[in-house]
Amino acid sequence: MSTLEIRKLNKSFGALTVSRDISISIGEGQCHALIGPNGAGKTTLIHQISGVLRPDSGHILLDGQDITQMSVSRRVQAGLGRTFQITSVLPSFTALENTAIAAQAKSGSSLRFFRDASRETALNEIALSTLQRVGLADRAAIPAADLSHGELRLLELAISLAGKPKFLLLDEPMAGLGRSESVALVALLSELRGSLPMLLVEHDMDAIFQLADTVSLLVDGQVVARGTPDEVRADAAARAAYLGENAA
Repeated sequence: MSTLEIRKLNKSFGALTVSRDISISIGEGQCHALIGPNGAGKTTLIHQISGVLRPDSGHILLDGQDITQMSVSRRVQAGLGRTFQITSVLPSFTALENTAIAAQAKSGSSLRFFRDASRETALNEIALSTLQRVGLADRAAIPAADLSHGELRLLELAISLAGKPKFLLLDEPMAGLGRSESVALVALLSELRGSLPMLLVEHDMDAIFQLADTVSLLVDGQVVARGTPDEVRADAAARAAYLGENAA
């Protein structure tokens, strides 16, 4: 059984169709990359999977459970984790507090969102362990506003992991990172991949070809090529539509 399965997803805004019969199946231990030019519909698809948008038709299954009509919070409870194109953290809270709040929300205590979660020993332990996993344990007491951009990306990943997801959506995690930061994040995601299947939206083709087991090319809301990274790199239609000189 696939960990995440997208079946014939369609979405339109008036006359503009942004998802056309998209079907993707991602199994345990797999990283599936979604690539395409700007405006291809990648983030719109991520929004539909995460629950920000509802598809017009089609189904989304997580571990065999149909989550198509679930709210964002219910999808998190079901095991869906997500990072964003633009880092989304609480800037005045420390790295530890941001991560502890995520663990608290997963535990079902979301109505106490602004309670000082970091004072709860169990949540504190989960948060610190998660920060250590992403290499931020020594920055636990630092407010998010004082972290570097690269550290913020790692913190956002820690926040997602603190919710103990079954599946991870990664929306351009390399955006704005320097070369050394990208290399470090790719190494971290490589470690996570075996135990945490993921769908990766990314423009960094080096990262794509290092991490992905399978790649889907999205153009005008439709998957026009799919295969291993090498197969997509060699596909003439993919080269013409998106890869260009990067595929040489």
